Amino acid sequence: MQGVYLILAGTALAAASIFDIKTREVPDWLNYGLIIIGIGLHCLEAIIYSTPFPILESLVGAGLMFGLAMLMFYGGQWGGGDSKLLIGLGATIGFNVSVFTQPFNLAEMPLLFNFLVNLIFIGVFYGVFWSSYLAIKKREKFVPEFRKNLVKYRHYRISLFIAVFLFLIISFFVANFLLKLLLFSIIAVLVIGFYIWIFAKSVERSCLFKYVEPKQLTEGDWIAKDVFVNKKYITGPKDLGIEKAKINLLIKLKRQGKVKKILIKEGIPFVPSFLLAYLFTIWAGSFILLAQNLII
Repeated sequence: MQGVYLILAGTALAAASIFDIKTREVPDWLNYGLIIIGIGLHCLEAIIYSTPFPILESLVGAGLMFGLAMLMFYGGQWGGGDSKLLIGLGATIGFNVSVFTQPFNLAEMPLLFNFLVNLIFIGVFYGVFWSSYLAIKKREKFVPEFRKNLVKYRHYRISLFIAVFLFLIISFFVANFLLKLLLFSIIAVLVIGFYIWIFAKSVERSCLFKYVEPKQLTEGDWIAKDVFVNKKYITGPKDLGIEKAKINLLIKLKRQGKVKKILIKEGIPFVPSFLLAYLFTIWAGSFILLAQNLII
């Protein structure tokens, strides 16, 4: 039934990617449906083959993804829809528990493990690509913000240039080629990392924040600024996504003239990176293993 699981997971990821790009959210019916169907099919497989292992693999897969999803959700990196989709993916693909009883072998790691490894690399490239797209699309806002941040964080820039200068001086006194290469690598990481950080902050401030009417809010939207009415807290960033009840309250307060537009932060539609990582995993296995084979 492995083929059925792979097709189901791939179809769900494709549908979720379309929803995420168009609406910036993945519907609960898709996420919960994937979780229920994934566990249900594994239960059916357990009955057919008279073994509890398919159920165990499904629950372990869902549990591992639940841990990762909660870590990313409460870290403010993913929304609730992305998190629930990952849990459904874990429940559907499952995690081969026999790997815990065998010597570590990267070539024989479960598909779910390879997917997570690939997601790290592909997620970074995807994030840079999408941020670059936003920066170009909204360049009239991005460019001034980027320049402002360069001035705002000039002290960090000065410290960086001092560190780079010191590393360059040290490199002239290093004879070992590998050590010299390491020093130049550190310099490159420091410089590139700083400008990527400035770039990311500029994209966030210029492209991802916008004011909307309360009736335009959807459940799970990230509120970027605290909302108070008569010194009473209504909602804000600490809510980690607004609930339906608070949306209705804001709509009511808007009608009463007590609130105006709400500042929200739009996240990058990250689900397509899940699909890309999944397809890459089916095609090539582990990114690390592929890189290792290319080097060797």
